[in-house]
Amino acid sequence: MTLSSKTIPSPVGDLTLVASDKGLVAILWENDSPDRVKLGTVAESGNHPVLTATETQLKEYFAGSRTRFDLPLDFHGTDFQKSVWAELLAIPFGETRSYGEIAMKLGRPKASRAVGAANGRNPISIVAPCHRVIGSTGKLTGFAGGLDAKDYLLKLEGRAG
Repeated sequence: MTLSSKTIPSPVGDLTLVASDKGLVAILWENDSPDRVKLGTVAESGNHPVLTATETQLKEYFAGSRTRFDLPLDFHGTDFQKSVWAELLAIPFGETRSYGEIAMKLGRPKASRAVGAANGRNPISIVAPCHRVIGSTGKLTGFAGGLDAKDYLLKLEGRAG
C-alpha cells in the first residue's frame, strides 16, 4: 500500500501529513525520529482529499476557530496502542489527562508506563491529542514535537502557565 504525504508549515514547525485510501495515517513533526512511526512506501501528493482536509482543519485549529477535528483516521498499531489512542480522542479540547487517568479508564490501573509508551507512538499528533496528556503532578512530560510545541498547543487550547 502506497501512502500519500504532504508537508505544511505550522506555528510548531513543518508537519508532514500522511494518508492512506482509508484516512489520515500520521502527522509527523519536523524533527520526528524516523523510528517513532513506522510507515510503508510514501509518495508526495498535494491533492489527496484527506491531506487537503487535514491541512484545512489544522489551519483552522491554529487560527483558534476549530476545537474538534472531523477526519477519517487510519491508525496502525497494537490493540493496546489503539485503545490508548481512542482515549486520546476522548479528551476534550482545553482539558488534560494524566497517564494514570488513562490507564484507569482502560481498566489497567498499573499500566501508566505502557500508556506513556503508546502515547509516545501516537502517529496522528495534534488530531489525536497526545499533547493533552501530562504528568500526574501537572508537569509537561515527553512529547515527540518537543516540550515547547506541547506547551504551545496547550496554551492555544487555553491552558494557563
